[in-house]
Parts: sequence; structure tokens; C-alpha cells
Amino acid sequence: MYKYTHLEIETHIHSEVKTIQNHQMASSSSSPDNKLAMAKTILATAASIATTVMVARSVAQDLLPHEFHDFLFSGIRNFFNRFSSQLTMVIEEFDGLVNNQIYEAAETYLGSKVSPSTHRLKVSKPENEKSFIITMESNEEITDVFNGVKFNWVLVTRQVETKNFYNPRDLNSTLRSEVRSLELSFHKKNRDLVLNTYLPHILEEYKSIKQEKKTIKIFTVEYENLYCNLADAWIPTNLDHPANFETLALDSEIKDFILGDLERFLRRKEYYRKIGKAWKRGYLLYGPPGTGKSSLIAAMANYLNFDIYDLELTEIRSNSELRRLLIAMANRSILVVEDIDCTVEFQDRVNHESGPSNVHNSEDKKVTLSGMLNFIDGLWSSCGDERIIVFTTNHKEKLDPALLRPGRMDVHVHMSYCTPCGFKLLASNYLGIENHMLFEEIEQQLQITQVTPAEVAEQLIKTHTPDEAVQGLIEFMKTKKKEKEEANAKKEQEADKKLEAKDGKTNSDEKVKEVDNDDKK
Repeated sequence: MYKYTHLEIETHIHSEVKTIQNHQMASSSSSPDNKLAMAKTILATAASIATTVMVARSVAQDLLPHEFHDFLFSGIRNFFNRFSSQLTMVIEEFDGLVNNQIYEAAETYLGSKVSPSTHRLKVSKPENEKSFIITMESNEEITDVFNGVKFNWVLVTRQVETKNFYNPRDLNSTLRSEVRSLELSFHKKNRDLVLNTYLPHILEEYKSIKQEKKTIKIFTVEYENLYCNLADAWIPTNLDHPANFETLALDSEIKDFILGDLERFLRRKEYYRKIGKAWKRGYLLYGPPGTGKSSLIAAMANYLNFDIYDLELTEIRSNSELRRLLIAMANRSILVVEDIDCTVEFQDRVNHESGPSNVHNSEDKKVTLSGMLNFIDGLWSSCGDERIIVFTTNHKEKLDPALLRPGRMDVHVHMSYCTPCGFKLLASNYLGIENHMLFEEIEQQLQITQVTPAEVAEQLIKTHTPDEAVQGLIEFMKTKKKEKEEANAKKEQEADKKLEAKDGKTNSDEKVKEVDNDDKK
């Protein structure tokens, strides 16, 4: 039916292009009438070329197998590219069977480059995420300007129908899949700019956008998946904790210090590399229960936009399990080990005290102090960047000195009982008042009665009436002071009784000795 071959089509197109070029050369010295005639000839030639291309496409679709389509038209594209100064880079969605990081980064980056000329976009929202995701629609073009250079992006999609093709993004169908790629076009002279500056810029912007829009999560360990699929060992849940540094019942000096330390840590990536240290920071939060250690961790996560990984050491059976979990953590995260003093007894210290015979067997089955320290500041500490490690304890004095030195726990934060400064912040948050005639009495009571911020908050939340809440807090502190005095008096009485009993026993023993001596005489 059709008599055109691939070579004949290319020859015809080449002839038409030469005709246009000859007419353009002649038009420079022609009269206006001749120029008009030339323009008509050029338009007719262009129409002829378009018709030829359409005929060729029709031939390919009707007569040639699908596998030859790309071969046919790649020859046509290559022919026209000889006359173009443009270079096009093709970025496929997948590199083999794994995601192509550049494609994912460019897709996110271009979603933020919507212009008035953009006509179609795709909008989605995952179920557990807070932000909308905007991406390009098929065959839509977006123009980006970087360092004064214009770059054109086009999303190209094609349908593939073959049982031999597997699309990792489409797990339900291997019969018909969509292959997506981004085509980046620019002047050939800017090739080095694209490879050395523009694409790295897109990767950095992608990380920033992803970090800014992500929903903070808290991860717990699913131990059943630890040896099946390491990627599923950490199970995420959205962290909806509202704590922030403005609402924390901490002294302003402590909050300012922590904020400054976190900001300095974020800025010093190159500094850490220069001095040869892993980019991490260790915090020890210590103090009695109810002083806000967990709220401070949540405030740090919200401020940094970091995920939290909550590690329960008592469930871990060996150092190898600990390593597997820690290397599966993502960067820009906070590792939390709460109540480090009572969650686990580090077995190498226990075995060292009981003797060397059981060391090997215990280390195979228990987490050791050396195994923990190796991740904090040993060789394994370099497996991940931009991490905060937080240990909490109610009894700092019970911790092994090896955990406390700088480089492991860099910042020690004492979470004390409620102070007048902390109380005023709580009163502002819970009652909406900055001052009250009973504040002075409350501050005096705080100096002589140890109450935690959690206890103060519990009293303030009982009623919305400021007068009743403040008066109730005063009564609570007086009652607690009285109970503490009675408890101390009871302890003193018990101590006196024990001392009297001890003295009585001593006197009795002495009398027995005297009787024995008299009998001997």
C-alpha cells in the first residue's frame, strides 16, 4: 500500500530542507513581490515536510512492529538534530529496577516551578501526609531559568504492552505499563553547567523541599521484620506532638543554649568533615520524672523537622541486632534511648566483674557497652549523617562514666523541678495570664517545695478560671510540702528506732560478755 522506505523519507525531507535554504538565500536580494512568493513557497515546503512525517508515522503504526517505531523515528530525530544547537538529556524514571534519584529530584523540583504558562499539573496527597504533591502532567513543558540560562523540561510518557516488561511502580500489572521520562533541552555550550552545577542544584533543592514538606514521624521497632526485611524493621507513625520551644517550661537560658547548639550543629557539616568526625550530636537529658524530657525531645524534632527513632534496648538481643537497626535509620533524625540507667545492664561490665569465663557467651546474646559506644563514636558512627542522639535518665549518677564523656554525650541538660520562670510560662500557656496577685506566693512556695512542671500543669488544667487554678496550685504545694515533712519525720523515726535497736543489741552483747567473764573467774 505504501511505497516509502526509511531512506526515501529521509532523502525527501533533506531535499525539502535544501529547497527552503535556497529560497532563504535568494530572498535577501529579491523584490517585495518575490519575497512574498518565496514565503508562500517556504510555507508550502514546510507543509510538505509535515505531511511526509505524518505519512511516515502512519506507515510505521500500520505496517511495522512496535519495536521498530523508535528505530525509525530516531533516525528522523537524529537528522534534524544535525541542524540544531540544542542538546537534550533524557532522564528515565528508573535505573534498571531501582528508582532514578535524579528523576525523583527533578520531578519534585519542577513541581515548585509552576508558571502562568503551565496549563496542566498533577496533584496528589498521600493518606498520612499533610502537604499536597504537585508534579508535571504528561507532555507538559516547563521552562526554568538558572544562572541566566533557560532550560526546557518535558515529561514524556509512553505505554508499553509486553509481559516481559516490569514496572516497579506498578505492582498490579505487567501487561500494560507506563514508561515515564523527563527530557531536558538546552544549548550545547551549557553541557558542563548542567552536569556540574544545575543538576547538583536540583538535588539540593529536592532535599530541602522534601525536608520542608515532610510529615514528622516517630519510628518504633518491629522485631519480627528485623531479619526478614531490614527496610521494614522501623514502623512509622505520624508525630502529632505539639511541643515547641516557646511552650516548654524551661528557663530561657537553657532554651537559648539548646537552640543555639542545634543551629550551630546544622551549619557545621563541612567543619565535621574537616576535623574527621561523624556529623552527629549527643544529648543527655537527666532529672526527676515529669520534668519535661519527652516534651523537649518532641520540641527538638519539631524545630529541626527531624524524625524520631525510639529504641527500646531491652528488646534487643545482641550487638549485631543493634547495628542492623541503627544503620537502617535515615539521616536527619533523632535517636532516642529513654531511661538508659534502667533499660539494660551492659553485659561487658557485668561480666568483667563476675569473671572472664562467661564473657563470650553473654556478648553473643546481649547488648554490650562497647557495642553501643561503637555506634556513638566508633567506626559505625560514620554510617549516617546529621543525627542527634538523645539519652534520658532519672539518675545520672548511675550511668557508666564511659557514656558521659564529650564526644558521646556532648551536651548534658539538667531537667530540674519547676522554677518561677517555668511557672510563668505554664500560666501563660494554660491560663492565658501574665501576672496575678498570688504569683509572688507561688514563687516562694516553689523555692521550698519540689514540684515538677508536669505536676504544675496538672493543677492548672483542672479549671479554666485563673483564680481557682492559682489558688488550687498553692494548696497543692502546701499539701505536698506537708506530706514530704511527714515522710521525712517518719524516716527519721525509723532510723532512730534502728539505731536504738542496734545500741540495745550492743549493750546486750556487752552484758553477755561480762557474765561470761564472771563465770570464767
